[in-house]
Amino acid sequence: MGRRALLMGIAGLAMATTAQAQGKVKVQWLGHAAFLVTSPGGTQLLLDPWITENPSVPDSLKDLSHYKPAAILVTHSHSDHSADAKAIAVASGAPVVSAYEWVAAQGLPEKQTLGGNVGGTFKIGDVTIHLVTAVHSSEPGRPVGFVLEFTNGQTIYDTGDTWIFGDMALIQEIYHPTVILLQVGGGPYNEDPKTAKLAITKYFHPTAIIPMHYATFPGLATEADVRTAFAGDSRVMILRPGNTRTF
Repeated sequence: MGRRALLMGIAGLAMATTAQAQGKVKVQWLGHAAFLVTSPGGTQLLLDPWITENPSVPDSLKDLSHYKPAAILVTHSHSDHSADAKAIAVASGAPVVSAYEWVAAQGLPEKQTLGGNVGGTFKIGDVTIHLVTAVHSSEPGRPVGFVLEFTNGQTIYDTGDTWIFGDMALIQEIYHPTVILLQVGGGPYNEDPKTAKLAITKYFHPTAIIPMHYATFPGLATEADVRTAFAGDSRVMILRPGNTRTF
């Protein structure tokens, strides 16, 4: 009886551990601004897929046939965020979520065309996707950020390419993001690590911050720049492309 009870206890512990793992959100950084996010229910979302020509994506992750997401989310039209979106959509049948004008210009079937605008919401599997403001450029359409709400209470804010702006306070007030995928690249087109840090300090209260969009090519902030700007902040997770974290 003692041995049987022990085995049942071990089996129960394994089942509980599996259930706990299934109740988490998995975030894999592919490189630059590209992420693969998996919900507690197994819904996969591919964010800003610049993969095949992205020098920071590991070779093992460059095969586009590897990606069969439930949806592809694109923050704006620039090629370092959107280059492989259509190819993956065509191959996988996944819908594309982005600004209405940009999605409409891709020539995808209507069922794969999920174009919206700031304030809009889509439901993909067990994930609620909100489109929020980003201060940048995009043609056609406009840039957006995404807030992803999950059934386990986690909320991920993908800033996209943006400058700090006052309405970030509303993103915090309405959505309370727990994890922020934070653009920190600087250079001629984006906010630098110091300004990105100010955005966090001034507007947000996340439990985790994942810097992105840096050290991919010359002109962007280096990893050392990012570490210096966020020194002492234990919430910051400096990942390597291919790394995964769960929340």
